[in-house]
Amino acid sequence: MKKHGKKVLSLTGILGLTLLLAACSNKPITSHSTGIWDHYIVYNCSRFIIWLSNIFGGYGMGIIIFTIIIRIIILPLMFYQTKSMMKTQELAPQLKALQKKYSSKDRETMQQLQIEQQKLYKEAGVNPFASMLPLLIQLPVMWALYQAIWRTAQLKTGTFLWLQLGHTDPYFVLPILAAVFTFISSWLSMASMPEKNSMTTTMTWVMPIMIFFMALQFSAAITLYWVVTNAFQVVQTLVIQNPFKIRREREAKQAAQKAKQRKIEKVKRRAYSSKRK
Repeated sequence: MKKHGKKVLSLTGILGLTLLLAACSNKPITSHSTGIWDHYIVYNCSRFIIWLSNIFGGYGMGIIIFTIIIRIIILPLMFYQTKSMMKTQELAPQLKALQKKYSSKDRETMQQLQIEQQKLYKEAGVNPFASMLPLLIQLPVMWALYQAIWRTAQLKTGTFLWLQLGHTDPYFVLPILAAVFTFISSWLSMASMPEKNSMTTTMTWVMPIMIFFMALQFSAAITLYWVVTNAFQVVQTLVIQNPFKIRREREAKQAAQKAKQRKIEKVKRRAYSSKRK
């Protein structure tokens, strides 16, 4: 019942967000715009970016600082997501063992597998759905940014370096950077995994390609947001989820366990030899 309630609540939230965004107009945003989304979110987002732009010397810098502020605000959530993901990765061998134990595809066996997996997650303090939270938060932020740029003439016609923020990057520099930082971030996350599979390896390569082609269609402002977000993600991963440190710690732990096992085996052999004498 509790699990069912969580699903209903999640679906209701997603449906509500979808209806809210679907109701948005493309009319120019002003102080006279009405509605929760237009007046309180898009308009204030627009004003905030312009305010930052005036302080830091340009609309591009305003978007960059805006992005960094958003990432800092959701940093605690990202930290929780990362720690949860790391715990999930460490459970991979046990999850694999459960899948092997309950390999049958009949309904009863699959239900038992789900029960055992949930039990394992609970004992380890892992929420397998934690990775969805940052994405659900960032989607309306990206849409608000897009609306603020597209519906504010001052931002739509604004420039940054060679870019016109309301149009695509003519030289494809930002799409390439967005793809590169996405790949580095994904690779760093995968490098800390105790076991790799074909799905994670495939996604490490597919996601940057998808980001590149999607960025080709979006305005330079949105692509700039992606570039800064993914660059921030790379630094965040190196600080919170440093794969090189995690691998050293895991190897040290495995070496200690092997040494302990050898010591136990040695004691057993000595005890056995003494008993024979």
